[in-house]
Amino acid sequence: MAETEAPFELNIIASRNQMPALDTPQIVYLLVEILPPDESDTTDKNSLPLNLSLVIDRSTSMKGTRLNRVKKAAELIVDKMSNQDFVSIVSYSDRAEVVVPSTLVNDKLAIHSKLRSILASGGTEIYQGLSASWNEIGQRPLDKYVNHIILLTDGHTYGDADECLALANDTASRGVGISAFGIGNEWNDEFLDELVQPSGGQTGFISDPEQILHFLRQRIRGLGTIHAQNVRLKAVLPMGIAIRDAFKLSPFAQPVKFDKQQIPLGAIEGRAPLSVLLEVSIEPQPMGQTLTMPIEMRAFLPSDPKREMTLKRNFKFWVSDAPPKERMPERIVRAVQILNMYRMNEQVWKDAENGDLAAATKRMEYLTSRLREAGFTQLAQKAQAETHRMNFTGQLSGEGRKQIRYGTRTIMTKSLGLDFVDKE
Repeated sequence: MAETEAPFELNIIASRNQMPALDTPQIVYLLVEILPPDESDTTDKNSLPLNLSLVIDRSTSMKGTRLNRVKKAAELIVDKMSNQDFVSIVSYSDRAEVVVPSTLVNDKLAIHSKLRSILASGGTEIYQGLSASWNEIGQRPLDKYVNHIILLTDGHTYGDADECLALANDTASRGVGISAFGIGNEWNDEFLDELVQPSGGQTGFISDPEQILHFLRQRIRGLGTIHAQNVRLKAVLPMGIAIRDAFKLSPFAQPVKFDKQQIPLGAIEGRAPLSVLLEVSIEPQPMGQTLTMPIEMRAFLPSDPKREMTLKRNFKFWVSDAPPKERMPERIVRAVQILNMYRMNEQVWKDAENGDLAAATKRMEYLTSRLREAGFTQLAQKAQAETHRMNFTGQLSGEGRKQIRYGTRTIMTKSLGLDFVDKE
């Protein structure tokens, strides 16, 4: 496959460039940013129409306000799409129904009418909906469109999680993204995170049906301006350097996994840079050693989807007997601070699931203090409420888990000054 230099800027900011010669491993944080082109450099040739599939949970638990809000939000999203875009709509419970087969968005009233026909019944089998959606997405030549599946659900899927994850890997390999939004408190956030990871998609927590339109509109807005697709970060690491963790920060905060030294990051979209925070472990090194860490971004441009683009940078670390005192860049300080709060909340739940309520309570009390000190008052109140719940009932709430989990993700993106809020 032919390669060419990608027309983006790749910035790498380190928590420090020099380190002392110690006999223990050291941690360095790298903020890797892929900057989109200036608006003045963006041309129509780099934009593609959208090939979108909405996958709507119609199980019995969606009956009433939830399903009505989803249908209304979907209508408004269809109204925002252009007549060059394709849309398909699938509803599912324990079986799937193709409500709107893949069609050009040129008869919006007809699409609205079909949307309104969706009625709630049955259980929740997400694979049924995803499989039908993939069939509709695949009706179009994928290299001619921005292809994305948006899943909405309010419950756990039954017996088909492995099939869903296999399908997500398959669609990602073909350039199709998946985003997934959970409504209410009963859905499996870990499963949805795993579902979107192969394509670098987004998950979100919709606590109130009134928020459904906001989440859908923001996601569609990002997909409306795609500068590059299937972005992957690669790092061929020298001996003694290892990436311990990675967390995508913008255009939305999302945990990412890396396998075979590759991190799937999704798309460069809208005005926000594509940013990821890397936690790098460096083994003891001799004084005077220089370590080079090659970092490479690979992606496909909408204007030339068959040619893989690359950006390559070599980042260097120096080992010194007396490294200068360096002040960690404020953006990294803030991002790491919030990431540690996020991890603390994750550990609280692991402690609780393992039956160690004393450790969970102590950790949640500490998290409450950290959130309050950082100025995140609302999240601190939620953490404090969960502490009280554990003290009185010995349990944590699913709502509290999601509120703190997704709340800390949101403030991670805000910590970079990249909070592109939907103002409509």
